[in-house]
Amino acid sequence: MGASPRRVVAALLFASLPLAPAASAVGQRPAPPPSAAAMRSGSLLVHITAGPNDPTRAALGFSVAKAALDEGHRVTIFLAGDGVQLIRDGVLASLVGLGTGTLQTLFDGFVAKGGRLYVSSGSAKARGVTEADLAGKPAEFGGPPQLVTLALEHDRVITY
Repeated sequence: MGASPRRVVAALLFASLPLAPAASAVGQRPAPPPSAAAMRSGSLLVHITAGPNDPTRAALGFSVAKAALDEGHRVTIFLAGDGVQLIRDGVLASLVGLGTGTLQTLFDGFVAKGGRLYVSSGSAKARGVTEADLAGKPAEFGGPPQLVTLALEHDRVITY
């Protein structure tokens, strides 16, 4: 005769419970999380739709992108909607997010670490952002197909 279904379920549940720590481990601190260097390097797409009217959200997108680059990840920013205005020199120089610092500092740090930017061509046209605004920056225009391709090429997507 086989084990009853109740005993099988009980045995499976018991087997899945974590073991109690050994007596010598009681009172010890848990191991620290792995360092960024120990983590697998990945890729991140940061999709920023917030513009100058929401400076903190806009700057947070650049802050997270820069932090990911600092940890050795591959990062791309895609600016869309009101976010396309962030590529303008005047906005870069004047925008300050609450608790984030200046957009110019975040942008410069992002670019210095090798970050790439795409600017939605449709959103840019609707807001008067031109090729002149992209001059001298590691940025290019792209549309919805480019955004979809980037999203599928990256491990994770964060939107601000």
